[in-house]
Formats: sequence, C-alpha cells, structure tokens
Amino acid sequence: MKKISLFLFVGLFVSAFSSCVVLSPKKYKSLLATQDSLRTGWSDSQAKNESLESLIARLRKDTTGLSSALNDLKGKYSEMDSNYAKLKNNSSTEISKLSNDLKKREQRLKEVEEILRKRDEATNQLKEKLQQALLGFTKNGLTVEIRNGKVYVSLTDKLLFPSGSIIIDEKGKQALSQLADVLKQQPEINIAVEGHTDSQKITNLGQIKDNWDLSVLRSTSVVRYLTEVSKVESVRMTATGKGEFQPLDANTTAEGRSKNRRIEIVLSPKLDELYDLIKQ
Repeated sequence: MKKISLFLFVGLFVSAFSSCVVLSPKKYKSLLATQDSLRTGWSDSQAKNESLESLIARLRKDTTGLSSALNDLKGKYSEMDSNYAKLKNNSSTEISKLSNDLKKREQRLKEVEEILRKRDEATNQLKEKLQQALLGFTKNGLTVEIRNGKVYVSLTDKLLFPSGSIIIDEKGKQALSQLADVLKQQPEINIAVEGHTDSQKITNLGQIKDNWDLSVLRSTSVVRYLTEVSKVESVRMTATGKGEFQPLDANTTAEGRSKNRRIEIVLSPKLDELYDLIKQ
C-alpha cells in the first residue's frame, strides 16, 4: 500500500507541477524517468510478491504432507514398539522354557550315563565271573569277551557236539552246567544262544537239510539243556541260527572252518530303566 500511495503521489505531483510550473525539458525527462523506474520497481515487486505467495502456498502444502507423514511414522513406531515389547516378553518366556527343557535333558543324560556306567560295570563283573567259572574249558576252544556292551561266551562245536551231531556230549554238558550256575545268579541278564556253522554243505545228516537247520537245532539243544536240565529261566532265553553267514575266519582252511563252527551265548543286561528314560 505504501508503494501504491507513493506512485499515485508522484504521478499527481508531476501532473500538478507540470500544470502549474513550467519545467525544463531536462527536469521533465528526469521526472518521467523516475516515474518509469517506480513503475518498473512496482511490477518487479508485484511479480516477486506473487512468486513468494506461490512458494509459501507450496511450502504450506509440503508442510501438511510432512506432518501427515510424521504422524504416520509415529503411529508405525508406536506399533513397532508395542510389537517389540510383546516379542521381548515372548522371547523371555521361550528362553525360560528352553532353559528348563535343557536342564531336564541334561539331568536325563546324566541318568542315562549312570545307567550305562552301571551296565558296563556289571558286564565286566559278569565277564570275570564267567572266566573264573569256565577257566578249565579255555583249552577246549571256550572264550569269553565283551563286544558292544555284551558278554559273548563262544564254544566251538568240538567242545559241545560230536561231528555232525546236535546232541550235546558230556564235556559240553559240564561246561554248560558251570555256565548255568553263573547265569542263575544274574537274573537281570538276558541270554541269546546263536548257532553258527562253516560254509561246507551238509551231507548224510538225515533230517538236517542244510547249515541253517544245523545252526538252529544246535542252538535249541543248548537252550533246552540250560532251561530243562540246569533250570535257567526260559523267559530269559532266545535261540537263533545264523548258519554260515557270520564267520569269524575264512572257510578256506580247516582251522578257519573250526573257528566258524561254534555256539555263541550272548549275555546282555536288561535295560528297561534306560528304555523308559529314552521314551520320556
């Protein structure tokens, strides 16, 4: 408004002055130049004012958009903060649960290790007892050893049976009787009797058709003697025939074939307690 008033005032002044006073051409041109300069300045100022108003309007629009974006970000941050708090709480619960589970597993592992330690201790003690009880038969092909946590009492066929027979001879009965005395003192031991043969084919043995038959019938003969004569509990006994398929030595020599023809009595501790732990 000040610029408009000044412009009108100058115009009126020039007009009045020109009508009342005679100006020299030089002064008159100077006044006209001043008037033109003021008009140009006014136009420039008006243009700048319009540009500033446009910029202000754009800034206001941008400010509104930024405010909206800021509010949106605040909402998302609040939601994320809430989710983080929930996740942190859940994580703490899960960590506590996992920690308790780990402690239980560690305790169970200790229990299993203790059971296995007792099993190994009992197995070694059983081996020593059997070696002492059967010491007199070691020269006749009897061995006692531990394999995979089990005691294996191996008796060659010449200690138990006449050639090609499934009937136990007197020396074999004596060995089995002494073995039974130890087994009856170990009620927690399971007993598996395995019959083994060499690879030579069976000939002229009547009802015995092959090595499968021979291995099975010899193992059942041993089981019958241990249960019926020596009174070892039948529920602890298992009879199996392995035929020629688990040799100890090559069947290419007489010595190797003799080692392969054997009865193996496999003694393993009952692990019901261990199995119960594993099931849990």
